[in-house]
Parts: sequence; structure tokens; C-alpha cells
Amino acid sequence: MLLLGPNDRNLRAMREAFPQLNIIARGEEVRVIGPGEQVETFLERFEQLQRHVVRHRELPRKVLEEILDSGDGGTGDAGTAEDVIVHGNAGLRVKARTRNQQRLVDAVADHDMVFAIGPAGTGKTYTAVALAVRALKERQVRRIVLTRPAVEAGENLGFLPGDLREKLDPYLQPLYDALRDMVLPQKLAEYLETGIIQIAPLAFMRGRTLDHAFVILDEAQNASLPQLKMFLTRMGRNAKFVITGDATQVDLPERVRSGLLPAVQHLRGVPGVAVVDLDERDVIRHELVTRVIAAFKAIEENDRPAEGRKKTAARSGKP
Repeated sequence: MLLLGPNDRNLRAMREAFPQLNIIARGEEVRVIGPGEQVETFLERFEQLQRHVVRHRELPRKVLEEILDSGDGGTGDAGTAEDVIVHGNAGLRVKARTRNQQRLVDAVADHDMVFAIGPAGTGKTYTAVALAVRALKERQVRRIVLTRPAVEAGENLGFLPGDLREKLDPYLQPLYDALRDMVLPQKLAEYLETGIIQIAPLAFMRGRTLDHAFVILDEAQNASLPQLKMFLTRMGRNAKFVITGDATQVDLPERVRSGLLPAVQHLRGVPGVAVVDLDERDVIRHELVTRVIAAFKAIEENDRPAEGRKKTAARSGKP
């Protein structure tokens, strides 16, 4: 069912990808008839699909199309139980699903400061939280600190009901969601109560020194350059810092410039610092997310020249 898809949806995609072949599925057997070279290529891609299903217990449409189109689908051939980052709740196994996610895992193992830059849905935060939970469980660190700027488009903390904690929690909800997938509810409540896991807005990091901690700054595109400098200089002994962000989704006021890309530009190549770039091929949400990202990317590329023409016209005094 996972391989061929509900109502043979994946099987139809296979037939469309290999129109010269006659692909027949009956029970647990698939028969392929056609030119020898095409059959060999199909068998190679079909085996890759099988490996993906066995490894991940799912076959997203995006992965299916990429494997059928060019092979591999960005997942690589490695994928054993040893690749699981952390075993979550209800049998959940969190692991790198794409090459760039695996690069993120490897970068965190080899570097103390890692930037993960990419669009929504590429697993930046989720992978980082999984690595943090693993480090805590293996006693590599004593605590996890998760933070993000309390910035949202068109929102203002002061207009939300409740005390400060109740005002801030909605901004930090994605971090809670990831933790709930990976830590048992009773244990998570205990960790939050004792401060072993701390979730706080970026502004609350000022003045702290974070020793023996796995620290994640999420939504870093909504931090200014001074804020990023403040955060990065909180690093103490035996600390891991992971900074995630999507440079295309900045929610800062127009007068405030995001510090993410300037920081990455100057820190890329610095010893001890790694930068992992993720893209649309790493999106692991609904297949439409990939198409939405591609559509908006095209809109932004079309708008850029127009903006440039307006600025030029304004400088020349022409209407």
C-alpha cells in the first residue's frame, strides 16, 4: 500500500514516468515489460522506492517524483536503525530524511555553532530539536535552551490577553510541538519545571552565559544584527548553538533589517562554525508546500527588477 499508493496512485505515476513500459501490479508481484534498458532503469528506481518505504514507512509524492525522475530523491542509500536521531513518542523515529538534513546532523556533530538556512518545511527546527533531545538523553549537555524572537507580522504582545507567560507561549508553540513529539509528557513537564528544558524569547537571553547547553535560536531571520551578536556571544563552555532561519520570511518592521544573512556571510568559513543550506528539495511537509515555495520564489524574482526600475526612475526624477 505504501509503495503503490492508495488506489494505485503511485503506480500510475510510475507508468507516466516510464511510458514505454507495460507495468502490471497483481497482488505482491509487479511485472515490467518493455525495452531492456528502460526495464533496468525502472528496476533501479523501483528498488530505491522500496528502500525509502522500508526506511521511513512513508513515500511522499515529492520523493516519489524525484526518484522516478533522476533516482535517489536526495535521500541517499544509508538508512539503518543507527541513523535514528531520537526515538520519540508513539513509536516515532526521528531521522534525517534528505541529504541536507543529514548534512545538518553531521555539522552539529563536528561544529559547536551551526547555521541552518532554508525555506519553510525543510525540517530545520525539528531536526535541531531532535539533536538537542538526543544530546540531553546521552548526557552530553545538562540542559536545552530554545529561543526565538517574539515577532509576528501584524501582532503585538501587549494586545494579547493574559500574563507575560501566556502572551509569549503562542510565539514559542512550534518549539513545544516538536518537544511533545520526542519527550514523554510527564518527563517534559518535569524538565520544564526544573529548567532542564528552557523556552524563552530571544530578548530574555541578554546577560546570560550558557554553559553545558544545547541552544537553538529558531526563526533567526526575525533577529536584527545586534540581537544576533548578543545571542551568539552567550556561548559558554561545552555548548552547542544551532541557528535556524528562513531569509524569505522576515516579519520585522520595514525600518529594521534582518541580521541573519549578514551574520552568515561573515561567519561562513570561520573555524568551528558551519552553515547548512537547505532548499525546496528538503521540504518534508505536504507536497503542495514545495509548489507554493516555488510559486512565491517566481513572484519574488519577477518583482525584483520592477522594484529596481522604480528606484531608478525615482532617482532620475522621471514618473
